[in-house]
Amino acid sequence: MSDQTPAEAEFELAWADERYTRAVLPAVDVNRILGERYATREPVALDRAAVWDMEVRKAGNPGAFIPNVIEEGSAAAWVPGGKGAELGDEFVRQSRQRLWLEPDAYGLVLEEVHLNHDRQVVTFLGREAFSDERGGPLRADGRQPLFHVQHGVAGTDERPLNTWRILLLTDDPDERLVKVFDRLAGDPWLPEFLELYVQDVLGIGLTRRDEI
Repeated sequence: MSDQTPAEAEFELAWADERYTRAVLPAVDVNRILGERYATREPVALDRAAVWDMEVRKAGNPGAFIPNVIEEGSAAAWVPGGKGAELGDEFVRQSRQRLWLEPDAYGLVLEEVHLNHDRQVVTFLGREAFSDERGGPLRADGRQPLFHVQHGVAGTDERPLNTWRILLLTDDPDERLVKVFDRLAGDPWLPEFLELYVQDVLGIGLTRRDEI
């Protein structure tokens, strides 16, 4: 695609590599799931702009939106060489995240983050090493492969869809990892980050309905 950014082109090139382990979760039909599976303190419906706002916030502050994945206090994001500059559309971040195949253990994950507001896509490129905010060395945990993730918004304003796909830079496709994502695909609820966006950013309380 001619409108791809360099980060998106890198992601697509890796996606086409059959050695790697790939997974696509079903697009989240945000308002349908909200209406069917949640009781809310007041009526709520998200449009595409709101879902994208969530993605932008989550990209820069993952600890606030995926606390079940991120070890508390371990996340930071900055502009390389920016000396305290505000985050823009390209930055890096570090966090200690649950390992895909050892969810009781955490490992350091290093990512380049690229926001494309026109396409409403955020691309995370896993990196083996880079410098921290003060120039010190950081190295990703070696107990699992590096991985790239792409989140996005599709659909219409009335029916926004939240999209997610991942590829892990394995030597060969790893069925153990595929099973992890198959389990995630079967979750009937909104992802944690959308629940927290409604509650913490929009200030609207919600509870899961008992019936599934």
